[in-house]
Amino acid sequence: HVQLVESGGGSVQAGGPLTLSCAASGAAARIMAWWRQAPGKEREGVAALYTISGVIYYADSVKDRFTISRDNLKNTLYLQMMNLKPEDTAVYYCAADQRGGGFYNWWEPERFADWGQGTQVTVS
Repeated sequence: HVQLVESGGGSVQAGGPLTLSCAASGAAARIMAWWRQAPGKEREGVAALYTISGVIYYADSVKDRFTISRDNLKNTLYLQMMNLKPEDTAVYYCAADQRGGGFYNWWEPERFADWGQGTQVTVS
């Protein structure tokens, strides 16, 4: 399994930036992603990165505002968030899986076996 620890959450004014980090350890992840869950809503896939091919996907709601990236040497995943909106307020989770493929797509939570503890992002 992949152990994940998120950091970087906090409170920010609308229009501002924030960068989240996710330090990974343990097994090598084939896919890593950021998810979020707002109060009263289902968990939502935000962005995903396949570690070998480098292919990246974004949810439409964050495209052109968020950037997912990975520092291979540090084994750390990042989410750079720009032009934040109040509707981006949520607990953000880092997710990963050792498996290269499977039945589920990146926007389905079942695709990921390993999850971090989450970090709160509040936009006002």
